[in-house]
This record gives sequence, C-alpha cells and structure tokens, in this order.
Amino acid sequence: MAFTTSAPATTARSTRRWLALTFLALAQFLVVLDASIVNIALPVLGDQLDMSTAALAWVITAYVLAFGGLLLLGGRLADRYGHRRIFLLGTAGFVGASALAGLSFSSEMLLAARALQGVSAALLAPSALALLTQLFPEARDRSKALGVWGGVAGIGSAAGVLLGGVLTGAFGWQSVFFVNVPVGIVVLVAVPLLISRDTASPSERLDVWGAVTITGALVAVVGALSAVEQVGILHALPLVLLVAAVGLGAAFVAIERRTASPLVPLRVFRNRTLSIGNAVVLLVGAGMVALFFALSVYMQAVLGYDALTTGLSQLPLAGALVVVAGVVPALVQRLGLTATLIGSLLVLAAGLVWLSFAPADAGFVAQLLGPTLLIGVGLGGAFVTATQLSVDGVEGGEAGLAGGLVNTSQQIGGALGLAVLGTVASLRTETLTSAGVSAPEALTGGFSWLFLGAAAVTVAGAAVAGLARRG
Repeated sequence: MAFTTSAPATTARSTRRWLALTFLALAQFLVVLDASIVNIALPVLGDQLDMSTAALAWVITAYVLAFGGLLLLGGRLADRYGHRRIFLLGTAGFVGASALAGLSFSSEMLLAARALQGVSAALLAPSALALLTQLFPEARDRSKALGVWGGVAGIGSAAGVLLGGVLTGAFGWQSVFFVNVPVGIVVLVAVPLLISRDTASPSERLDVWGAVTITGALVAVVGALSAVEQVGILHALPLVLLVAAVGLGAAFVAIERRTASPLVPLRVFRNRTLSIGNAVVLLVGAGMVALFFALSVYMQAVLGYDALTTGLSQLPLAGALVVVAGVVPALVQRLGLTATLIGSLLVLAAGLVWLSFAPADAGFVAQLLGPTLLIGVGLGGAFVTATQLSVDGVEGGEAGLAGGLVNTSQQIGGALGLAVLGTVASLRTETLTSAGVSAPEALTGGFSWLFLGAAAVTVAGAAVAGLARRG
C-alpha cells in the first residue's frame, strides 16, 4: 500500500500513517460502541415504539446476527475488491443505517436499520484491521498500532454504557444512533486523503456457495446462542439452529476443499499463530461480553446505581485498559508476545475471581475498584496481544480474511459466553431464590458464578496461548 502523497521525509510518512490509524480506529470505535450504547436506551425506546420485551431483544440480535454472520464474507470481499474501497463502503453504510435507525417511527423500520448496521459493520471491521496490518508491516510498529487499536476497543466497550445513559437522558433514544453520523462522515472524508487505493484481485472468482454456507452457518450459530438467552437451552429453536449450523458448516468445509478459489483457504489454519490467536480471541470474547453484561446489571439491579453512575463506575476499568494497551508493545519487546499474552490472561482471571466475592451491598471503592482495575489491566494486555497473534505472518492478499476471522471469533465467543455463562448465573439465582434467599442476594450469587465461569474461560485461554510456545 502506498500513501496518496509521497513524502520525501520519513517523519512525514510516519505521521501520515499514524494519522490514518487514528481514523481507522475511530471507525472501529463506532462498531464497538454500537454493541453496548443501545442497551441503556432500550426501555425508553420500547415505550415510544410500543415494543415488547421479546421484540426489544431483537434490537440487539438483528445487529449481532448480521455482523457476526457476514464477517468472513466481508473480509474476503475486502481482499478481492480492495480494503480501502470496502472499508469506505462499510463506513458509508453504517452512517446511513445509523441515521435510518434514529429516524425510525416503527419497530420494523428500526430492526431493518439495525440489520443494515450489522451488514455494514461486517464490511468495515475486517477491512479496517487489514488496512492497519498493511500500514504497519514492521512487527514493532504493528505492535504499537495494535496497542492503540486495543485501547480504542476498550474505550468503546465502556463508553457505550456511559454515553447511552447521558444521550438518552438528555436528547432521547434517537441520539444513540445519530451520534454515529458526524463521526462517520469525518472518517469518510479523512481516510481517502490519507490512504491510497490498495491492490484488488478482481480476476479471482468469488466462492459464492462457500459464502452462502459459511454465512448461513454463522448466522445459525449466533441465532442459536441468542435464542438460548431468550427461550432457554432446551427449547426447540436453538437446537434446530445448532443442527442447521453443523450441517452448513460441514457443507462449507467440503466446498472449500474442492473449489479453486475458496472463500476461506483451509491452509490458513496451518498458520499456528493465527489458529491459536483466534482461539484465544474467542475465549477472551466469551468472558468479556458476559462480564460487561453482568457488571452493568449487578450495579443497577443490586446496588441501585442509575445508568449514568453505572457508566462512570466503569471508567477506571476502561482507563486501566487504555493505559496498559499503550505499554503492551514495550512489554512484548521485553517478554515476548506469548508470555505477555499469558500473563495478561492470568491477571484478568485474578480480577474476575476477586470480583466474584463482591457482596450484595458492595461499596465501590472498598470492593469493586480493585478488581475492576485488575480486569482492565488484564483485558488491555490480552486483547492487543491476542489480536497480534492472530494476524502475525498473514500475507497482504489475505489480510482481510485474517481481520474477518479475528472479528468472527470475538463475536461468536461473545454470543457463546453470554449464552452459557448467563444461563449458569440464571440457574444459580433461581436455586437461591427457591431456598428463600432475598432477591439482591440471589442475583449476587448468580453473578458470582458468572464471574468465576468467566475466570475459568480466561484460564483456558492462557492454556491455549501456551501452545504457541511449542510451535
């Protein structure tokens, strides 16, 4: 990839690269933010659009299904038609869909807009990560760039709760969607000025049947996991969807083995670091999504925090994450990538175990600040290093695919973690309630098991990461 304006000085060229990264990260920030900012607005939104609780769940599910199901296809489209072109297309679609969501006057219109947001995010996210890897081919600079990337992702996750409460209270639920529009327009203007068109491969045939089967399989998986949260794990719907996912997945593998231009060349999984990195990303995603969901509900339903206070209380976690993400490159240089990743995961697990001891009347400074800071430190290191492990050694022509795989792993892991750990927490809460325990104590007991489960998943991630040392 070349920059649109050749700079004679190395310093000027470097400045342009880092400026380009700023706008790529800003677009990724919107995608991460949108996954959490809507949650706080749901009650108000439901009242105004006359949506039931089940319908409100689809405001989240419509986005997740489209996003998670189309990520691999989005990454491959970026490799074929050009990463910058697909990035700009995805960003423009995201801006338009956000405006449409904010203007919605019916539940049907809103759900259609949310699905379009998910489709656009599936184009934007993998192409943005691919552009990052091409902008920073050197390992040291790429590590620093991924540190910025990880910090932005952490800010987006925590800022969603805070901004959702502030914007909904001050300007109405529509503002949680409208906020994407001006930021997205800035990205659309800046990126073409900083990054030139990269090489496309239009002669390469698109694997249509591979795209259909893997997209169907991923949609079925995410749909099944989302259905578990709504109707329970033994209901017919998630079981049917899981069977469909297995069948479509098997068909996809058979197609990829025979086609000359596969959507996902199975040989990429011979890259040991890519395979291990994606497995770790999946496990970290499982613990992280369940954590943020449970922490938000615990603070509001048990401790009695309002939406704004809940958001503010998560700022120390986000701050620790950002600071650590910035120093991770130096740690990687000193300790090595795998050692830094394993250490980060163990710190994260320790924070989750500590948090599991928080009582129903926990004080923030005395019993929540310490574990959430530790969690922020662990997440900051784990997210950056796991992502770097997933894209190391990937050729430029498959950078979009690698970006799609990373984001798919994170989405599937998040849906899996929330479904499984959420069910564990719910069953524990029901057991305690049946035993006569008060509602706050029962909820706290359920969340305690969820945090411990997330810690176990994180330790499993550290064990998987350890396999990279033997490669």
